[in-house]
Amino acid sequence: MQKGNPFPEPVLFEARLSPHRSLSSTGFAIVMGVLAGVSFVVGVSFLMMGAWPVFGFFGLDVALVWLAFRVNYRDARAYEDIRVTPSVLSVRQVSAKGAARETDFNPRWVRLEKTEDALYGVTRVALLSRGILLIVGAFLPPLYKSELAKHLGAAIAAAKR
Repeated sequence: MQKGNPFPEPVLFEARLSPHRSLSSTGFAIVMGVLAGVSFVVGVSFLMMGAWPVFGFFGLDVALVWLAFRVNYRDARAYEDIRVTPSVLSVRQVSAKGAARETDFNPRWVRLEKTEDALYGVTRVALLSRGILLIVGAFLPPLYKSELAKHLGAAIAAAKR
């Protein structure tokens, strides 16, 4: 016998939002290899001119770029799951460290707020219900925030009918 609701609700909207990273792991290896190679060659030329401390600074530059990329890739592990049915709007936000926060709303009481800038487009998409403000898709670029607001707004409107 199946547990749960025998008549499941239709899903009006469902999405997983995650930060976009344009550089693959192979691309990262290539960029770091080229950067390390160029830094080594230029550093050796300074070493041959007698400016030996400069060689170490070139290695430090490569290490700092590598560290910046690693932090960027770690932050890319964050995501948000949004699901809208006629009776519940559920948002699950998972940080880069894996900490999850789940918020459920009644879609009949939710208001979608979006903040727009004339130059940049949509800069913020938020859900507001009974004094609770939840910003969704903060890591998305403005074009994707606009699409999210459009589709999420349509799903909320459909749930209210």
